[in-house]
Amino acid sequence: MDSITYGTVVTTGLSFDRAIVRVRELLKDEGFGVLTEIDVAKTLKEKRGVDLQPYVILGACNPDFAYAGLQAEDQLGLLLPCNVVVSSKGGSTSVSAVNAREMLRMVGKPELSSVAGQVDDSLQRVLNRIAAE
Repeated sequence: MDSITYGTVVTTGLSFDRAIVRVRELLKDEGFGVLTEIDVAKTLKEKRGVDLQPYVILGACNPDFAYAGLQAEDQLGLLLPCNVVVSSKGGSTSVSAVNAREMLRMVGKPELSSVAGQVDDSLQRVLNRIAAE
């Protein structure tokens, strides 16, 4: 597990395609739905003619967390949904998730720290489970 300021990255033994399916399942177990799926590699190939390793962004949203956050800050939608990335490089599949505490810190409202912590805890459980597979 690697931590970066704005997220956490884990490696899984699953194939890229299987990891996407499994991450969706694990997110659902934590109450998240995937609102968007962006195939960055495909888009860059189509729009720019460049090759990129497989790279998909899943825009995940837990409605309870979103509602709580929006009650504290009505413009919070600018920072939603929570992104989870599945990528592949050199035959290895990685899954990463945003650090909600760090992301919401910029809003400057301490009342968001509780919901950010809950989001981080849920996403960390997803990462721990996918890393074990």
